[in-house]
Amino acid sequence: MEGLGKAYPLRYRAAMPRYALTIEYDGAPFAGWQRQADQPSVQGAVEAALTRLTGDEVLIQGAGRTDAGVHARGQVAHVDLAKDWRPFRLMEALNAHLRPAPVAILAVAAVAEDFHARFSAVRRSYLYRLTPRRAPLALEAGRSWQIRHALDVSAMQEGAAYLIGKHDFTTFRSSICQAQSPVKTLDALEITQVGAEIHCHVRARSFLHNQVRSFIGTLERVGAGAWPAARVAEALAAQDRSACGPVAPAQGLYLMEVGYPHEPDWVQA
Repeated sequence: MEGLGKAYPLRYRAAMPRYALTIEYDGAPFAGWQRQADQPSVQGAVEAALTRLTGDEVLIQGAGRTDAGVHARGQVAHVDLAKDWRPFRLMEALNAHLRPAPVAILAVAAVAEDFHARFSAVRRSYLYRLTPRRAPLALEAGRSWQIRHALDVSAMQEGAAYLIGKHDFTTFRSSICQAQSPVKTLDALEITQVGAEIHCHVRARSFLHNQVRSFIGTLERVGAGAWPAARVAEALAAQDRSACGPVAPAQGLYLMEVGYPHEPDWVQA
């Protein structure tokens, strides 16, 4: 996990030292990352645990707002606390207060006051898992998208190549996306066969709302033979949401890593 280092020398505010948290969670029981008044959220679960731990009302800032049902193995958030904590002690105590929620703090780092989990990030990496098989997913239900037909990985790779680079991604953007511009640079979209599964690794500095799931739903149509690979280029050029394939379900998506300019001093479990 990359994060802060030399570019952000460690400088504490007198009263409120700042900590970065690496967070893993199962998104199934949550209405998403973002705190909500009437539904469970990952942010709300971590904030509640911090409040129980410290006795203070504590707010955190996350690197990305994952949707309902989306998982994470490397979400990052930062928090300001009223006292100094040893990172290992904070990690252990916070994990104790998170039980039994399916949320875990994997690492903690003391960071500078100008570190921001969202705005300091220079890279976000996602994994999407697909499982082409007819038998139900007894062990991986809710953690992969089950496709009941074969998928042509080579065709999916050919379609994915059209999406790499800087483009107007209006076609692959949710109608409720709040980003100021649909123009983004996609650094990688790698599709590989891993045993019985197909893994799609996607990397960019930032993403539009539903962009990754829109990519995967479109590429599934290519892999199934319903679309020729070149239709992905046509959909991209259309800059029209109606040209997109179906949006893939949330349960196959994982936020894997958030990258920062330099390595932080993470303390891990």
